[in-house]
Amino acid sequence: MIDQKIDQTMSLPIKLICKKSKVRKDGSAPIFIQYCHSSEKRTLLKTDVSIPPIYWNRKSSKISKDLPIMYGKVEELETLLRGQFRKAEDLVLKAQHSGQDPIVFLKAHFHAGEIVETIEPKPVREKDFFEHIDDYMKSKSKVVKPVTITVIRSMSHHLKCYQEFLKKPITFESIDIQFYEDFVYFLTHKIEMQRRKTPIIGLRINTIGKTIKYLKNFLLDRMRKKIIPFFDVSFLKVINEEVDAIYLGWKEIAKIYHLDLSEHTHLEKYRDLFVVGCLTGFRFSDYSELRPEEIRDGMLHVIQEKTKAIVVVPMRPEIQKILIGKYNMQMPQTTNPEFNRYIKEVAKLAGLDTPIKIVHKKGNQTIAEIRPKYAWVCSHTCRRSFCTNEYLESTPIDLIMAISGHKTEKSFRRYVKATQVQQAMKIKDLWLKRELL
Repeated sequence: MIDQKIDQTMSLPIKLICKKSKVRKDGSAPIFIQYCHSSEKRTLLKTDVSIPPIYWNRKSSKISKDLPIMYGKVEELETLLRGQFRKAEDLVLKAQHSGQDPIVFLKAHFHAGEIVETIEPKPVREKDFFEHIDDYMKSKSKVVKPVTITVIRSMSHHLKCYQEFLKKPITFESIDIQFYEDFVYFLTHKIEMQRRKTPIIGLRINTIGKTIKYLKNFLLDRMRKKIIPFFDVSFLKVINEEVDAIYLGWKEIAKIYHLDLSEHTHLEKYRDLFVVGCLTGFRFSDYSELRPEEIRDGMLHVIQEKTKAIVVVPMRPEIQKILIGKYNMQMPQTTNPEFNRYIKEVAKLAGLDTPIKIVHKKGNQTIAEIRPKYAWVCSHTCRRSFCTNEYLESTPIDLIMAISGHKTEKSFRRYVKATQVQQAMKIKDLWLKRELL
């Protein structure tokens, strides 16, 4: 601590000076303590010492031993100056630590010969766990799209719900393997999420996996910036499950495309966006943000938000009719939740009401839900429908993957789930060629 204080005071822009311009009738001039906060902002503090300027050594900031006795004893004057100089140093440091203006603070508290009351610096409150997440979001907002910030904000919300459940604060030190297991259990079986009118208890496995993924990224960011010590976060396993979801065939997409919405005009923009998504294979973040400059020679040249890869897709006549003929490439703006809500109404009006069973896991349980097909339609249905339909039409997989962004054929086949459909259709054709019993 002593060495630290010496280093701090040595770096302070403060010194003793004797002003020749202030010479009195007896030939003496006052010695001041000068503090320079900046080249334009400085102040002088008067001491109780005055001597003729010729007896002041500017280089050493000391009084010459030849000073006549009539002005005082050199040793006593030096002791007095040192005491007042240290007092000024202490006041500057206290002002800096408490976040106050040093010059204003000095003028208010420095009085030569007066004992100044010790002023404790204001303690600097350390940021809590969630303030660090807010800082992380601010820094990431400069380099990622708003949709990613939304996912990070959801991760923060899930953690706040867990903190409320625990009834104690979450800290960096509290995150370990036990925290991970208990947090996953809470997200699976305890957390209550409001979905319009009906609350839902527990999250899907892939939603939990996303929360863990971004928690892990957040912790690694804090480590890289040396805000927290490094620790192994490999225990934060990003869980996921193979998604069982629907796709729409070309006939069903055509039904939606040709749907008469003259009595439901507020649904037109959601229908049009949906069709564009089904005919391009883009993600919602891409097909909902198309711009005029992305059209070249009848092709859409789009930089995918997620992968940052450039994708070139031919514009079908239907897309040209919607994008150019109807909207002049100024697509109506909407959010993903809003789109998901209204596209179900569109699909219902199109008569897509076949009961569909979707199976998913919740912890170690398998949950099966049966709903009309329109109730399963969402923004992601577009992309899945495009990939599946193109696959079933025998479009080369590498061409489909160039648009979908899948890195391996294995992940692509698992995504489209069309292999089983294609095989079943082949078996059906074989059966039709055989004689019936």
